[in-house]
Amino acid sequence: MQSSDKAILTCALTGVLTDPKQHPVPVTAQQMAASAREAYDSGASIMHVHLRQQAPGKGHLPSWDPEVAAEVIDAIRATCPGVIINLTTGVIGPDIAGPAACIRRVKPEIAACNAGTLNYLKLREDGRWAWPPMVFDNPVEKVQAFLDVMRETGTRAEFECFDVGIVRSVAMYQKAAMSPQLADHTEYNFVMGVASGMPVDADLLQLLLRWIVPGSPWQATLIGRAEIWPLHQRVAELGGMLRSGLEDTFYLPGGSRASGNGALIAALAACARNAGREVASPVEARAALGLGAT
Repeated sequence: MQSSDKAILTCALTGVLTDPKQHPVPVTAQQMAASAREAYDSGASIMHVHLRQQAPGKGHLPSWDPEVAAEVIDAIRATCPGVIINLTTGVIGPDIAGPAACIRRVKPEIAACNAGTLNYLKLREDGRWAWPPMVFDNPVEKVQAFLDVMRETGTRAEFECFDVGIVRSVAMYQKAAMSPQLADHTEYNFVMGVASGMPVDADLLQLLLRWIVPGSPWQATLIGRAEIWPLHQRVAELGGMLRSGLEDTFYLPGGSRASGNGALIAALAACARNAGREVASPVEARAALGLGAT
């Protein structure tokens, strides 16, 4: 993908564990659809979807109920014609039954596939852990299991890469023929801003492009506050796809708080246009990514 191509915008709608009582994250199917429509109207062609428990007081917790997945995804698809669904799969431990059931139930065009293991850490200013140190475990056999489910449903894998070695591993997955889909399409998502992973750094971003399968589509998930926006601009200039949303940040360029996903995607579209790129429609995004029409 070259910088002259139209920019494909992804909205990361809600994320996981963020308390909806404190932040404007959508939880219910109706809220998710309404927030997706705001992002869609601002230029998003892809919705990256996390699922949340629907019981009162449980909206900050993740759900792997395939019926919740169907309700949420059906509502988004009905509200946003032609939208591309990118479903999360991130889960700790070897049991992938929940994410697999959700993929099989809604058959998303794309699903995240965490491509390697990371010590997932965050430290407070006083030296205390923000949460107990944990391992986000994604060994090769777990990656293979997800790829097998995605092959079954015709779902494209988007490899989420939290560190440089994980980026380099993706080319090995292709060479090892872990999925027939990888022969034709290998898609990268550089996750930058997790405290124990890759930092939000423009120099590092440019180096990462040396290590991807040539010609692969790529984007960067940038986690943080106002400091992420210059790097969004660099992604646009380098020809990447663009992603933002309430999963990744609550802050607009300049540091003001975003009212919702629509405002974040509007700011992302401005980055694309500042780089001389127009924003792709869902039809154009499907064509560029080799996805079938709705």
